[in-house]
Amino acid sequence: MGEYNPDQDVPDQSAHKNSSGMPAALFAVLAITLLTLLGIGTRYYIHGDINAIHCLFSLFFSTNLLICYWEVCLFIRRDYIEKRTRYWRGRQRETGRIPAPEFLSTRVPMRRILSPTVWADVWAAYSTIDPAYSDHSTFGFNVDIGNGFVTPVPTLILYAAYTVGFLPAVVAGIIGAMLFWQWTYVSSLYWVSFFVAGGHTRITRGEFYTYVAATNAPWVICPLLGLYISVRLILESNYSVLGF
Repeated sequence: MGEYNPDQDVPDQSAHKNSSGMPAALFAVLAITLLTLLGIGTRYYIHGDINAIHCLFSLFFSTNLLICYWEVCLFIRRDYIEKRTRYWRGRQRETGRIPAPEFLSTRVPMRRILSPTVWADVWAAYSTIDPAYSDHSTFGFNVDIGNGFVTPVPTLILYAAYTVGFLPAVVAGIIGAMLFWQWTYVSSLYWVSFFVAGGHTRITRGEFYTYVAATNAPWVICPLLGLYISVRLILESNYSVLGF
């Protein structure tokens, strides 16, 4: 895989070893790790301990913040995604493989590491699994745009509240209950819409579990736990459920 070039017809496979830049997947992992460690380190500095539930939600909130950026890219590069989807479908016919791993292994020059055009390719590659993301009228397309623009602020509020307890526990619980219920409902409904649209018939069972079930499961499982935590925060009016 060569250096990222959104207008290329076929990636230069021979350039893999010599190309500069960072693999897209590595950047995503590093960004999430740094954001997660920021929350864990801050809590340890202030409270002198590490809490498993807090660690889990630091990871979840950090991941959602990165996904939100990708979802903003989905909106502002929506027309470009339609073009790139055709490219990735051609790559899929050529290689016989789902394009997502190929995109994630692509090296992105550091000067373009935050380019919306680069990260719009996440959705173009995923459109070979679910065409909804190259169709502006679909549920999946529009609900993810909504998540990208609406949830960063409450995510940051809960990230800080779970770390340092700067809000009254009841307020944090109410914000959490609203946000976590939205994630649980919408993510579950996305699975339903995928089946209703016949998406499962276009891919193998393994591809479904890897790229659809597994990637969306955290936005159901973690929010369900988040709902429990939110109820505890509201009823107990303190942060004991988070260990402080």
